[in-house]
Amino acid sequence: MGFSMSPGRDEEVAGGGAAAVSLLTPNPQDGTTAAAATATARITARAAVAAALYPPPPKEGAFIAYVIYFVLGAGYLLPWNAFITAVDYFAYLYPAAPVDRVFSVAYMVTNFIFLLVVLGVSSKSSAPARINAGLGIFVVTLLVVPVMDAAWVKGEREIYAAYVVTVGTVVLAGVADAMVQSGVIGEAGELPERYMQATIAGTAASGVLVSAMRIITKSMFPQDADGLRKSANLYFIVGIVVMIICLICYNFVERLPVVQYHKNLKIQALKEENSEQGLESVSAWSSLIRNIVRRIKWLGFANSLIYIVTLSIFPGYITEDVHSKALKDWYPIMLIAGYNVFDLVGKCLTAVYLLENAKIAVVSCVLRLLFYPLFVGCLHGPMFFRSEIPVTVLTCLLGLTNGYLTSVLMILAPKLVAIQHAETAGILMVIFLAVGLAGGSLVSWFWVI
Repeated sequence: MGFSMSPGRDEEVAGGGAAAVSLLTPNPQDGTTAAAATATARITARAAVAAALYPPPPKEGAFIAYVIYFVLGAGYLLPWNAFITAVDYFAYLYPAAPVDRVFSVAYMVTNFIFLLVVLGVSSKSSAPARINAGLGIFVVTLLVVPVMDAAWVKGEREIYAAYVVTVGTVVLAGVADAMVQSGVIGEAGELPERYMQATIAGTAASGVLVSAMRIITKSMFPQDADGLRKSANLYFIVGIVVMIICLICYNFVERLPVVQYHKNLKIQALKEENSEQGLESVSAWSSLIRNIVRRIKWLGFANSLIYIVTLSIFPGYITEDVHSKALKDWYPIMLIAGYNVFDLVGKCLTAVYLLENAKIAVVSCVLRLLFYPLFVGCLHGPMFFRSEIPVTVLTCLLGLTNGYLTSVLMILAPKLVAIQHAETAGILMVIFLAVGLAGGSLVSWFWVI
């Protein structure tokens, strides 16, 4: 496995001037001495020009940008979480339909297809336009369910025309996810590492928020039809509010000096590349994609493997296969909350310590396969291993490793390419992640621990 890590972009831009040139040229990957000398010569030749073009990055708005990227990360997963958390209510309304499985297939298949579409058009389209359009679609999809419930369904069962509409909104949400997630991850990849860390941590915060809402609604509302209806509507209303906040925040963060600085770096790099290579053709774009895939393929493989392992265990095994006489139906809820909290902790840990060795990161992802025999032991092993404590500890470790390694991979991958291609690398990593989500879902369907 041939890995090479470019220096962190935080360090690259810290000195401005000559350091900024390293943003425009990727480091040689496992290259010869001659290739390294050529790259060094190119950097040196551009240093004088870059000193004038690229002053040190502004610090104004850096913390605000960090917070907003955290909010955006939480936001783009919230619509899916709203649909899947309200699945009890949908299962009550449509008892003859396998709601949870249909939702998963409809969302993930659509999301994957449109991620490929976004990859194909990313060089010809604007990421801000895709993100704004996707957030707008999210608002519409989240509005459909409570409006339809108030005006048409009204808690009545077996109105399967409404079920078709609901599945249609899930499909639309999958389209919106592809537009927003790829855009936000792509743009975060063009910025210093801490902004990708904020985005990925935000995705975990979305899970924590949903778990908190699930616990609150279970405590507040009776677990009958009316209680399930109120809970579902609450999930969607909260989702709508968060999407509107995301729309406002995203259009604000685009104007912050720290973000504009790095966007200008990308624009200059693209102009320079186009002046050297000419206008981009379809064959040139395909060649570029292949080159980026070669650079990040092992990180992408590891990203897929993380979610194959995680989703083949969580939440299916957690909610269906383990039981507690003491905690009863609170047990799976508490396990899911524990997973989500430790997933957030893992994704925040990269702000404290970032594992920069790509080989170790990939090997660590492979070692997560050990969770399979460990969780099997919780079902069929010694009696002490079947109790609540081992299951809880393993579930929290599953979340912690999922969070930390996901954050590491998503931070490292865009730094393996030049800044003008960081967005594309980010989109490709999201596609690898989607492959892992689909693979994990399939394994959880056809193979039960």
